[in-house]
Amino acid sequence: MAGPLEGIRVVEMGVWVAGPSCGGVLADWGASVIKVEPPDGDPFRGLFAGLLDVPANPPFELDNRGKRSIVLDLETEQGRDLMCQLLDRTDVFVSNMRPRVLEKYGITYDACAVRNPRLIYCQVSGYGPETDDANRAAYDVGAFWSRAGVTASLVPPGVDLPLQRGGMGDHMTGANAAGAISAALYNREKTGKGQRVALSLFRIGAYMMGWDWNTALRFGTLAPPYDRYHAVNPLINLFKDRDGRWFHLLLLQADRHWPDLLRALERPELGTDPRFADIPSRLANSVELVNEMDAIFQKRTLAEWGPIFDRENVWWAPVNTVMEAVADPLAVQSGALVQVESPEGPVTQVATPADFYGTPAGPSGWAPELGQHTEEVLLELGYDWDRIIAFKEAGAIP
Repeated sequence: MAGPLEGIRVVEMGVWVAGPSCGGVLADWGASVIKVEPPDGDPFRGLFAGLLDVPANPPFELDNRGKRSIVLDLETEQGRDLMCQLLDRTDVFVSNMRPRVLEKYGITYDACAVRNPRLIYCQVSGYGPETDDANRAAYDVGAFWSRAGVTASLVPPGVDLPLQRGGMGDHMTGANAAGAISAALYNREKTGKGQRVALSLFRIGAYMMGWDWNTALRFGTLAPPYDRYHAVNPLINLFKDRDGRWFHLLLLQADRHWPDLLRALERPELGTDPRFADIPSRLANSVELVNEMDAIFQKRTLAEWGPIFDRENVWWAPVNTVMEAVADPLAVQSGALVQVESPEGPVTQVATPADFYGTPAGPSGWAPELGQHTEEVLLELGYDWDRIIAFKEAGAIP
């Protein structure tokens, strides 16, 4: 599958997740992506082996499939020169290295644009390349979850804050970076000129929390997070069935959906109870209403409640664990899973989240081994084997 970005050349100099996930999306969309790594490789390569003692690294495989890996030692003059030659011949450069690193190696936007004015230069960072904290270490745990207010919004006051799953803010940032690059490429088609684009984990966190941020900016205050017993609308809430299986009611338009729910519950008398007569009443008596509904829902399993909800037009969704989600028929039907050819044969992986019906896209190959394509790429740049051996002897490549 070629994809809409067939013919677009990308050089990625990224580590961990935010930058490489952008390159991974672009690769799935058909771009030719060269991953430039230091001699000891992207540190994400060794994460699972170091922490979990397993032979595979599924997160790395997701964010780096379909790329070619080359190793350049940018501490050497020849390594830096080879990097510049790569950027001279590419359409897009993606990096989530800190600005001081890019400056150290002479691959700032200004330096690259002089040599390649058509270059789209995408800089992914924790806090933004122009801020006082441009060179502060972040990860998405720091810039997205912590500093942008995401973690603190998840639990009511007095409850310990939860630890977060890896890569979530990174993936949102990488996907947005892929969209920004595509917009810049479109503008280049009109103007012939490249440009610099920048995204930060902090900004993505701010936008994801945009409803809360905008409310805080507008009113100077914000209601704290609440538990299920004190929901503003108790009908868009979490409940458990007889077996303890969680599900979510989705009755956002409370007065519209209240009669539907009463039919499903077979409790019409709740409709005439003054405590639950309207939205303000249900809010004022949310503890009592949630307790009433808990008692009812614990009489049946979700397998029994589901058909009843559907029959009575009660909107709902199961609260799946990840193991349940990957086994949900929707995972296949929606295209969330994709087959990728690995050295051991076909492997099921997560698909990147966009479908192109006119230019179908998808993974073009497995995640590369460290430096797997170094010689191949140098041959494409026009170097013969004598020069490649000389680069090895100089320490520019392994």
